[in-house]
Amino acid sequence: MTTIYILWLRQIKRYFRSKSRIVGSLGQPLLFLVALGFGFGPIYQKAGEGNYLDFLAPGVIAMSVLFTAIFFGVELIWDKQFGFLKETLVAPVSRFNIMLGRTLGGSTVATIQGVIVFLLTLLIGFRPNSWAMVLLAVVVMFLIATIFTALGTAIATILNDMHGFQLIMSFLVMPLFFLSGAIFPLQGIPRALEIIARIDPLTYGVDALRATLIGQSFFNFGLDLTILLGLGVLILAVGSLFFSRMEVK
Repeated sequence: MTTIYILWLRQIKRYFRSKSRIVGSLGQPLLFLVALGFGFGPIYQKAGEGNYLDFLAPGVIAMSVLFTAIFFGVELIWDKQFGFLKETLVAPVSRFNIMLGRTLGGSTVATIQGVIVFLLTLLIGFRPNSWAMVLLAVVVMFLIATIFTALGTAIATILNDMHGFQLIMSFLVMPLFFLSGAIFPLQGIPRALEIIARIDPLTYGVDALRATLIGQSFFNFGLDLTILLGLGVLILAVGSLFFSRMEVK
């Protein structure tokens, strides 16, 4: 437990040391909120769907959590290249505890990033349907963060090049985001696109955030939560297996 706590704390300290990283990571969510939220808002309203900013905000929050979480794999590659990970692995603790500590730290940081973006949406004009559900929304953010931090870590265990990791993640992250229903409703879309959206794990995170923040859901919130929990456990297990077999030179 001490190892998990130390690694968890280390990831959080890294995040708060980099003020430019915190500020820089807000640029893309702000662009989506302003450009899409206000740009497509009148069209969305004329179509009889209501306030587009309210619909978009949970999707942008999920996007911020996704991007922050999955790119934590870069830090693992960095640690492999500069020797910190080797020093950690020779300690008399299980690799599962090391992987879990890193993942929980990354998940916490990504959740904090999601909360910051949520506060940003409030400044722009978004208001949650029920303030009592905001805490549950934070839990959903943490589940999304855990899934994608573990996924980023699992992929990073088999790579040694940061540029290669970033290319793979860019190829993976954008489809995950755009096909999740974060920026468009899933109702009435072509059947093929709906099938792809149902396979996308982020879809259930976005849907769960909408259920908690604006009281709208394409699926059932219980189903969303079950799938997020199941995926979290599964990807943590796979990531731990890859991490235990990782070779560090």
